[in-house]
Amino acid sequence: MARVGDDMDLLRFATAGSVDDGKSTLVGRLLMESKSIFEDQLAAVEATSQSKGYGYTDLALLTDGLRSEREQGITIDVAYRYFATPRRKFIIADTPGHVQYTRNMVTGASTADLGLVLVDARHGLTEQSRRHAVLLSLLRVPHLVLAVNKMDLVGYDRDTFERIDAEFTVFASKLNIPDLQVIPMSALQGDNIASRSERMAWYEGPSLLHHLEHVHIASDRELRDVRFPVQYVIRPKSDNHHDYRGYGGQIAGGVMKPGDEVTVLPSGMTTTIEAIDLFEQELEEAYAPMSVAVRLSDDVDVSRGDMICRSANLPTQTQDIDAMVCWMTTAPLRPRQKLLVKHTTRSARAIVTNLQYRLDVNSLHRDVDAEQLNLNEIGRLQLRVTQPLLVDPYERNRTTGSFILIDEATGGTVGAGMINS
Repeated sequence: MARVGDDMDLLRFATAGSVDDGKSTLVGRLLMESKSIFEDQLAAVEATSQSKGYGYTDLALLTDGLRSEREQGITIDVAYRYFATPRRKFIIADTPGHVQYTRNMVTGASTADLGLVLVDARHGLTEQSRRHAVLLSLLRVPHLVLAVNKMDLVGYDRDTFERIDAEFTVFASKLNIPDLQVIPMSALQGDNIASRSERMAWYEGPSLLHHLEHVHIASDRELRDVRFPVQYVIRPKSDNHHDYRGYGGQIAGGVMKPGDEVTVLPSGMTTTIEAIDLFEQELEEAYAPMSVAVRLSDDVDVSRGDMICRSANLPTQTQDIDAMVCWMTTAPLRPRQKLLVKHTTRSARAIVTNLQYRLDVNSLHRDVDAEQLNLNEIGRLQLRVTQPLLVDPYERNRTTGSFILIDEATGGTVGAGMINS
């Protein structure tokens, strides 16, 4: 399990929802309930709320940092927020709800352990709600919370909540969502956020914060397949370390221990792990997503872009990539287009050999007649790369199963891909 700081769990979660479903208010409420904002910040928000004539404290002002967001009352960019409780630390990716910002949501949710989809109790499920659930499923986010917000505006009505719960549960059964929790709440009033609400005594499940603190994420970590993409060869020049040779990087999967037999790819050379270093200490074991330096017993040729793996469990070496791609730029993606692929620590030139279909993320319809992918569209395509990449299916490893596409002329990121099995 990932540990940070003072040995506390870290949970990354992404929020998504239609415009005006209350995402920013919810994030502001979580920050306030976890005492993660300063008194002067809260005082400034209260003063601003009063000056606008609101009869309440607009907690959304804590999170919508862009002036254009405040003026429009919407979230545009992905905003990362941090807070902690005695049980766990949290990183929130507050993603935008508009269809034209699908790429921003994909970016924010790509590293999330949990997805939080908000719906307005008055309106129920919308096209955007379904699209967000589909995207979270595509991105293999293992835990999903459907937050039925603004229950105060429907009189905390049980039937309204149960109707939305039933409708979404049926829809989610068509998707790959291993864990689903549906919670009725009011972010504005604080119902079922930090503690169970007496105004919804009929609801027997956990409050949102309780669920976030206790959702089990240890088994979500990829601990089966050892994957260590080498980012940097460490050769200090100082007198104290003149014989030191280590390989730095972030573990993408598995558990590594001194004495383990490993294979270095793509060379295929086999050796054993002599030691694993973290700053000045040697570790007895290391696991994803720790960043460490690995020393090997033999003097084998290892460079940036290579991958250290368990000898009996290797990734696929291939120049032909089949993937779902989210296109992120205004110029469309077309077959025969040439791009740069960045996969873990390795880069290679690529050509789009085939666009198999474009996916309608609202209806899950596959448009096999599509000739291009436009901004924010998702499709399945095949790539041919100039040198073999060391890959796993995205459903098995979200790090070695993903890549980004780069425009060589501008250096800008134009797409994000998830490798199919």
